[in-house]
Amino acid sequence: MRDGLGGVQSLLVLGGASEIGLTTTAALVHAGVRTVTLAARRPERLAGVAEELGRRGADVELLEFDADAPETHADVLTAAGKRGDVDVVLLAFGVLPSAAELDDDPDAAVEVVRTNTLGAASALLHAADLLRRQGHGTIVVLSTVAAERARRANPVYGASKAGVDALAQSLGDRYRDDGVRIMVVRPGFVRGRMTEGLQPAPLSVGPDDVARAVVSGLRRNADMVWVPPVLRFVMSGLRHLPRPLFRRIRM
Repeated sequence: MRDGLGGVQSLLVLGGASEIGLTTTAALVHAGVRTVTLAARRPERLAGVAEELGRRGADVELLEFDADAPETHADVLTAAGKRGDVDVVLLAFGVLPSAAELDDDPDAAVEVVRTNTLGAASALLHAADLLRRQGHGTIVVLSTVAAERARRANPVYGASKAGVDALAQSLGDRYRDDGVRIMVVRPGFVRGRMTEGLQPAPLSVGPDDVARAVVSGLRRNADMVWVPPVLRFVMSGLRHLPRPLFRRIRM
């Protein structure tokens, strides 16, 4: 459980190999987390990361987790829970292909939805079940500003993230009285491995910016975190923009 000052003590990362996930994990360990479970498709590749986090004072366990195999998610959450109560579950996985890659390949587009929507929804629901049974905890869902209103620049990605974004918000309302909090994090363009080679959008940020926002949001018990914060107002305007004008936005 959280310490007497509300500090997070234990963390489970689903998508433990993601750049933002690892950066956020390091920030939370620096802030006092001492029990870390990194769940990833190829956990053996995280041995070096586990050693480094161990040198920083964390007790790290590696688990196998495949976002595209929802039938295994219950077992992964059960295994993570055997270490003791989980204060925070971080959903940090997702795929970001360009719209051009998907325009002529509907099957590839379906795979994006399978990972970003079906896989994430499954992980989110099983995480919520774990935290409800233990009576406390926070789920951090790494979403995107694109979930606010999917744009023509990458409609499949925006729509795939919007589904889980909406599910996270509604589950947060439904299970709040059960001691479960869900914090949705909406970064703008994040400079990193996933966006390498793409032209950065205005107000772009780095993984460190997202990590700091997550740590701050957890301390404030926030429900929604925008990175950077000004995007809250930018997207509020875009959300209400008439569709004939909205479709002209190319980015």
